[in-house]
Amino acid sequence: MSDTQTLTLTEIEDLAFRALVAAGTSEENARPLAVATAATEADGVASHGLAYIPIYCEHVQCGKVDGKAVPILTQPRAGVIAANAATGFAHPAIDIGFEALIPRARELGVAALAIRNSYNCGVLGYHTARLARAGLLGIGFTNAPASIAPSGGSKPVVGTNPFSIAAPGTDGEPAVLIDQSASTIAKSEVMKHAREGRPIPVDWALDAEGNPTTDPNVGLKGSMAPSGGYKGVGVALMVEMMAAAMTGATLGIDASPFSGAVGGPPKTGQFFLAIDPAATSGGDFAARMTDLVAAIHDQEGAHLPGDGRAAKRLQARAHAVGVNVATLDRIAAILET
Repeated sequence: MSDTQTLTLTEIEDLAFRALVAAGTSEENARPLAVATAATEADGVASHGLAYIPIYCEHVQCGKVDGKAVPILTQPRAGVIAANAATGFAHPAIDIGFEALIPRARELGVAALAIRNSYNCGVLGYHTARLARAGLLGIGFTNAPASIAPSGGSKPVVGTNPFSIAAPGTDGEPAVLIDQSASTIAKSEVMKHAREGRPIPVDWALDAEGNPTTDPNVGLKGSMAPSGGYKGVGVALMVEMMAAAMTGATLGIDASPFSGAVGGPPKTGQFFLAIDPAATSGGDFAARMTDLVAAIHDQEGAHLPGDGRAAKRLQARAHAVGVNVATLDRIAAILET
């Protein structure tokens, strides 16, 4: 018996939407999260796709996230949009924030969106790619509960804290999409291995004493291994400054976990910069990006950040997506309650 079942992207979105609503999420909040879930599955990032829906539902039910929250938007400066997610999902706050951010960036050349009192925003590159599709250079930061220890230490002080940058392409899709965390691997991948009872590679996580481990459960009680050693710690600190300090969100050292039912809302943050290339490049942006991309693609075997996701996206649209049956069973149980 196969451990996967094939679903279309429409079916994935509908399943995620119905499960979120069944758990107590408003339809207005469930829809953008369901759309993002389908897009994430299409890109081949299964750890952040349907596998996260039971976690989201649990967090709505235990009060870690307010499924019926209504984000509050303000504009403290001409080029600054601020969104208070009101301890709800990040996706609705990002949606209404982008509605204001995109025209501001086109008008002013550059604009910022600061989001606080938020939650896990899923795949950060999904959001920056939307800015690129609007013709803007999108830069994003999001912080997370502490899971990376500082250089020379063993106690986590910053999260896996990804950053992303997406450059607009001539075909309406991002020409380049960089989306990487400060850790060797996203923490959700370690959590996925723990759920499935599988060991992790030795360079993914550290135990409580700072030693490498292949046991995902030990790693989850210790710390994530920073990518590139002290350089990864530096990236995590940069993101913490942008997504938490700059937005008024909760620092990772004070945020409740994105996993389990312990603790209240994490109240983490996101920060986005949207830049109109026409305002800064003298009109040469598209040509320069074309040359840059070609210099990489012209090399046999070379690829750009985002190429893999783009290829999987096209395949998913044509042939649907294989989804883990155990995940579908967990979602079915939510719908049956």
